[in-house]
Amino acid sequence: MAAPLLLVLGAGPGVGLATADRFAREGYAVVLAARSPGKLDTEHETIRLDLTDEAQVREIVDAVGARFGQIDVIHFNPSVFRQKDPLELTVDELLDDLRLGVAPLLPAVQAARPHLREGARIVVTGSAAADRPWNKAASLGVQKAAVRNLVTSIDTTLAPDGIRAVAVQVNGVLAEEGPFSPAAVAEALYAASVRPDQGWTPHVDYDG
Repeated sequence: MAAPLLLVLGAGPGVGLATADRFAREGYAVVLAARSPGKLDTEHETIRLDLTDEAQVREIVDAVGARFGQIDVIHFNPSVFRQKDPLELTVDELLDDLRLGVAPLLPAVQAARPHLREGARIVVTGSAAADRPWNKAASLGVQKAAVRNLVTSIDTTLAPDGIRAVAVQVNGVLAEEGPFSPAAVAEALYAASVRPDQGWTPHVDYDG
């Protein structure tokens, strides 16, 4: 039997890479998709992907699923930190941030669907900004609230086929060490993904 596959969308050197390493320890094959994969110091397979290019997202996700014959876990990790409050933020800037931090999840899931088997999982890195936004980075809160909402709809849609989605809300500031280090958050993401269907919730809080 082929190893299960983790596809990380919006992989970076912090949580994305730590999540890849965590799943790899459980025997997962890993593919990392990032705008600048050359910046990732890793032995995992990397692919260049512009998540704001819908056609490219569909093409690459479908190609990964076809090549491996399955996609078992998708980790959706991107977000945009733009330090502007609501009096400074423009409509175009807000929409641009949503185009990276939320919208790509739709074509990714749609393209992955033929390759998702019963038991597959979609895991999204959430943030306390969804509930307690910092006004000086207003678009981040909108991104995290929107993506959590979208995850709930995705989970409800796919649940009858035994495929579940979850947003893991990280209620703390990422740090190099401690309970909000990339490794600790990756552990929370992994734990959220391996829960049984019974009692499943599409939103999990990680408080460190």
